[in-house]
Amino acid sequence: MTDLISQVSDALWGYVLIGGLLGCGLWFTWRTRFVQFRMLGEMVRLLADASVADERQRKHVSSFQAFAVSVATRVGTGNLAGVATAIAVGGPGAVFWMWVIALIGASTAFVESTLGQLFKQHHAESFIGGPAYYIRRGLHSRWLSALFAVLLTITFGLSYNSIQSNTICSAMQEAFGWQPLWVGSVLTAVALSIVFGGIHRIARVSAVLVPLMAIGYFVLAVVVIALNIEQIPHVLKVIVLDAFGVQQVAGGGLGATMMMGIKRGLFSNEAGEGSAPNVAATAAVSHPVKQGLIQALGVFTDTLLVCSCTAFIILISGLYTMPELNGIALTQAALHQEVGQWGTFFVALAILLFAFSSIIGNYYYGEANVRFLTSHTSRLGRHSMSVLTLYRLLSGGVFVLFGALATLDLVWSLGDLCMALLTACNLVAIIALGRYAFRLLDDYRDQKRRGISSPVFHRHQLPEIEADIECWE
Repeated sequence: MTDLISQVSDALWGYVLIGGLLGCGLWFTWRTRFVQFRMLGEMVRLLADASVADERQRKHVSSFQAFAVSVATRVGTGNLAGVATAIAVGGPGAVFWMWVIALIGASTAFVESTLGQLFKQHHAESFIGGPAYYIRRGLHSRWLSALFAVLLTITFGLSYNSIQSNTICSAMQEAFGWQPLWVGSVLTAVALSIVFGGIHRIARVSAVLVPLMAIGYFVLAVVVIALNIEQIPHVLKVIVLDAFGVQQVAGGGLGATMMMGIKRGLFSNEAGEGSAPNVAATAAVSHPVKQGLIQALGVFTDTLLVCSCTAFIILISGLYTMPELNGIALTQAALHQEVGQWGTFFVALAILLFAFSSIIGNYYYGEANVRFLTSHTSRLGRHSMSVLTLYRLLSGGVFVLFGALATLDLVWSLGDLCMALLTACNLVAIIALGRYAFRLLDDYRDQKRRGISSPVFHRHQLPEIEADIECWE
């Protein structure tokens, strides 16, 4: 079964989907005039401003909280276990392609999150939105919006949560000898207690966990790299040579290297996958571009910083050539070699925070789309609370426990298959609707040039789709 799922996944990914991701990223980069590079300073400034509490946003999810939830799903298993898997299977060159997809994909992340803000809707607790909403209102396609909502609910709420749980249990067993069944049972109980608390509880938990776990892991990685600074030129050389098939250290060939780098890069930073717009839409901001810029910064934070840290630690250790090491076990072994036994324990605790915050963030992505399905489907709408309760039990309960007991190959193969289908669906939408994100960016830049420090958008500025925009009065 695992082999069959893996073969189908590889066929879907292939060069068509990879070419679609790269092609979209390059087009959006050119059309936005390199927004991810030229407006990097504005991204940092907006994030700093967003981190300051605002009394007006107490009843809404703040821009910083929305950023924290999206980073919570990005910074997780993909950074520690996903990077290790990419290197073990695709070779060191996979790291180069992870960097490429992040640098190019940041523009895609900007476009999809800006669209998420533009087409968001009012909700009882906060705003709500995402690709299902901008497909429905922007493209007026009922079937495509419903398909995306189903795919995202399955991918994040179910499949990805099993990956996070599997990684946590593997790390705990490696470090402390704890059995997956018991660890999975505890994870299930805690996850259920949080997911039944709604987006505000998720946002509060993420706003605390994400900075702590990211800073702690980054500091440790910097220390390891500093102690081995003389090896960095060699590591960079190996990455670049292997990326183009000049020097294959861990096997795989150029195609496998590219595919593993791009797949694991996308799993980690989610640029173009259609996930981040779901939480980007919840933020209360004065202009859609603001959250688009902040979410683009999240791609850099995830891949260029955290993923690179893991890659350097593994490549410095040289353990990636050992075929018996893969996933989180490879990362733990590399840190154990560099800093001793406590490195194994640290990774276990880090992945617990990284992956658990991803579990609750993934859950919210699914909830937003379950709510979309129940509100736009009369048959489901009559049983909306029952459907939502069932989803919560599956996401926070059944699939967390399933991931604890399943094999590493099975959960990752399922994740790759779901990710391919979801990404293809979202790329179709953002290519068709991207022109609105471009116009919003032009408006934002124009207001900044006129000296307006905090640009404001009103829906009448896009008269041809004003009737399709619910917010932005």
